[in-house]
Amino acid sequence: MTPHARLKETDEQHFDAELRAAALVLVKFTGAWCAPCHALQPTLEKLVNERAEVTVLSVDVDSQQAVANRFGVRSLPTLIAFRQGRPIGQLVGNVSRRAIDTLLGP
Repeated sequence: MTPHARLKETDEQHFDAELRAAALVLVKFTGAWCAPCHALQPTLEKLVNERAEVTVLSVDVDSQQAVANRFGVRSLPTLIAFRQGRPIGQLVGNVSRRAIDTLLGP
């Protein structure tokens, strides 16, 4: 799978299937109006280019409120990591690549 295919938007209808489709998924809860979310995007693009095992899904909290509510997202950006479909941790804000790598593990 190409890096571009591992960095995509998802919605409530496809969310659970997307989580099951990859062993390690990082979900970015974002908003079109969120400047820190936009600032984080280059870090996530570099991540998928360098770590083939990671898929990054983007969830727009304005259009996908049910998904955001399901995970108690209150601040943006929020990153939640999933391994085998189960949450393993989360980060809030425009965090460093090092923090994301620590969250995802080796």
